[in-house]
Amino acid sequence: MKFRRKSAETPVPDSAASAADPVIPADPVDPTSGPFDVSQVRHDGVDRADLGALLIPAIPGRELRLQIEEATGRVQAVVLVGQDGALEFQAFAAPRNGDLWSTVRPQIADDLASRGGKATEREGRWGIELVCEVPVKRPDGTVQTQPSRIIGINGERWLLRASLLGRPALEPDTAGEWEDALAQVVVNRGTEAMPVGEPLPVRLPDDARRLG
Repeated sequence: MKFRRKSAETPVPDSAASAADPVIPADPVDPTSGPFDVSQVRHDGVDRADLGALLIPAIPGRELRLQIEEATGRVQAVVLVGQDGALEFQAFAAPRNGDLWSTVRPQIADDLASRGGKATEREGRWGIELVCEVPVKRPDGTVQTQPSRIIGINGERWLLRASLLGRPALEPDTAGEWEDALAQVVVNRGTEAMPVGEPLPVRLPDDARRLG
């Protein structure tokens, strides 16, 4: 795993999710059948990088990177990076047994349209997702179109929003390995009351904070 403060990158060792409770063996789960709520995988023996609201196991062929705000030390983005693309994700508080993704999806499409982009719906692995095209300005001043796929997954009082970039956005039918990587993400919603739609707090792993 790597984290980035501005242009600097420093390796960070993976850290297993800590638990004060006695370890109780859990029934094995298919790692590609998630994403999971933390209650589904507690004490399953899998080492995960503990980022607070998100717990990420080591995924072959994918590197976990964190983008850090220099002034505050706050994690701005959690990204899995591979040779042909990237996967960025964030978790939000949601109502119990609700469908926050159906509410948020048209808001995302409207925001893209206001910025000169467009979003079309397609049926994907987790239901309706958005295939997006967004104009972005390059360092040389020219404008190019950046494709992405935005996936929303409703969980137990949380919504996981994931954005696929690169080849998995352009060729959805060949993105199975990227979707399997997303399916291994674990969300730890916590028990505190939070407004619907508020981002769940993500933090550096304990080992990374000690190194920083």
